[in-house]
Amino acid sequence: MGNAVLMIAYHVPPAAMGSGHLRTMGFARYLPALGWDPVVLSARALAYPSTAPLDDESIPPGCVVHRALALDAQRHFGVAGKYPGFLAQPDRWRSWWPAAVYQGLRLIRRHRVRAIWSTYPIMTAHCIAHTLAQLADLPWIADFRDPVSGSVSRENPWATASQKRWERRVMSRASRVVFTTPGALKACVEAYPEVHADGRLAVIGNGYDERAFVDVPEPVPSQASKPLVMVHSGFLYPDGRDPLPFFRALARLRSAGHVDVSSLRIVLRASGSEATYARQLRQLGLADMVELAAPVSNRQALIEQAHADALLVFQGNRFDRQIPAKVYEYLRVGRPVFALVGERGDTAAFLRATGGAELAPIDDPDLIAERLSAFIRALRDGREPRAHPDVVARLSRREGATLLARMLDQASA
Repeated sequence: MGNAVLMIAYHVPPAAMGSGHLRTMGFARYLPALGWDPVVLSARALAYPSTAPLDDESIPPGCVVHRALALDAQRHFGVAGKYPGFLAQPDRWRSWWPAAVYQGLRLIRRHRVRAIWSTYPIMTAHCIAHTLAQLADLPWIADFRDPVSGSVSRENPWATASQKRWERRVMSRASRVVFTTPGALKACVEAYPEVHADGRLAVIGNGYDERAFVDVPEPVPSQASKPLVMVHSGFLYPDGRDPLPFFRALARLRSAGHVDVSSLRIVLRASGSEATYARQLRQLGLADMVELAAPVSNRQALIEQAHADALLVFQGNRFDRQIPAKVYEYLRVGRPVFALVGERGDTAAFLRATGGAELAPIDDPDLIAERLSAFIRALRDGREPRAHPDVVARLSRREGATLLARMLDQASA
């Protein structure tokens, strides 16, 4: 048995809210081999807007999740989606706080917890950890992940102000503060230079879980007799990940005779705004070339990516301080990437460092068309960009857990 670490996270299966749980569950899976036994404290399923069935891989073997009562102010106290703003300070799940502190103290005593870890983007998780760290006098690692600004409704000034107050409290109290990208850390350095001077800021990037790739087929070279297939997996939306400039670039290449349905097929898997994109594709004459595909399981998505000739990333300037979780999986799959990104953002810098991608600005149809045309020629000629295998090997969640274990060792020494 190793040392016990109390891990406080809102997004834990069966929560069906994107990929937020993968970071927590990845740490929980690999920490025991590194000397730390996770004791996970989360919210009851009642708090989640939606849930998904649990499977054998959802929660690591031997990991027990303890759940405290939590309510969603919008769903449980609101009328027609409206609810009193004071019920969402610092966020809509503040009701989780008292029950989680009570249960957390019991878990600390029962398991002789040596350290606390909490994770964003639900600020209440950090509030719980802050309280427990003070009451139990334990070291605490606060995982901020992405920047704070996107976690609350802009229409609720009380929540925004409360989040900022709590952000400062976390910065002053936590033993270490962790981010997923250099850009997010840099923003914190600018806001809290004294925390940076103390050496308490660090980056642990997201990553891929090697277990997910056990039976995923190895990619095969593109065949000249078949149309090239380019795949994007995940949500797209007008504010930040807008595919319309890409559609326009594709329409221009088709009009010029550079591509057609026999040479290129685009699959947008689980884009989330299919009706809007279907209308745009019809207007541009691309409905037969671009498929708006239904959601599938993560495993099926990985198999589809492995069978594709290339993979697509959409990440606009609004998200310059973030790196999508799918990028790590793309690199592990081993297919070349065509990335429509903010060219000064963290995703662009990351892909330049790892290799394996052609970059284009997300909002410039002319440059997209030019670089997409060159990318397609490279695919056909076997000259596609390739990621550096030694770099990709260092991006696994096991490697991230190793970094976290070292921090826990240092904080609890």
